[in-house]
Amino acid sequence: MAEPTPDPRLLAALLTVVEAMATVAFALSGLLEAARKRLDAVGVCVVAGLAAFGGGTLRDVLLDRRPFFWVEHAAWLWGLLGLCIAAMAVLRARHFAPTERAMQWPDALGLGLFSAGGTQLALAQGMPAIVAVLMGVVTATFGGVLRDIVCNEIPSAFSDHRPYAVCAFAGGWVLVAALALGAPDSAAVLLAAGTASGLRALALLTDFRLPQWSSGHEPRD
Repeated sequence: MAEPTPDPRLLAALLTVVEAMATVAFALSGLLEAARKRLDAVGVCVVAGLAAFGGGTLRDVLLDRRPFFWVEHAAWLWGLLGLCIAAMAVLRARHFAPTERAMQWPDALGLGLFSAGGTQLALAQGMPAIVAVLMGVVTATFGGVLRDIVCNEIPSAFSDHRPYAVCAFAGGWVLVAALALGAPDSAAVLLAAGTASGLRALALLTDFRLPQWSSGHEPRD
């Protein structure tokens, strides 16, 4: 008996929803970082845009995929501008002090959603599993890397020591395994996203850290 093939339209709709949710989550992390740095309106929009679209754009460049997500769904650009304007008004009116801790939670949610969506998209293009998982990692991490570089910070994905890219990598393999076991696409994507976001949240709550590289010649305080 032949295995049922997923409906391409259903899969495309699922990936669009996942990428849209991840875009909003990463845009919020960019907004909070821009607010912490006291950037002007242009800076806020640029940082939020890089956080939201940077990883997916790099993935699409590497996969030679056109049009880019934010070009194909241009309404999200207007949504991003509206979100930035609303956030600036609310932050200023309520005197909300954004903190690094506040930024971590939307970032963790975006990490899981982007890693699952990026991996699924690459698999749908016929990429080998390891390539697809790495595309998920690129999608999930490089928006935050660009955000931190523009804000003159060492990217937290490289310096935090709490698992970040590792969580995205694990989530990607959960997706590959779930699909190999015959799970529906929607269930596999949600399971992978939940795994990556859950692992990141657990690392934040427990303050679990990966071993730090030591050359044996660190400067003394």
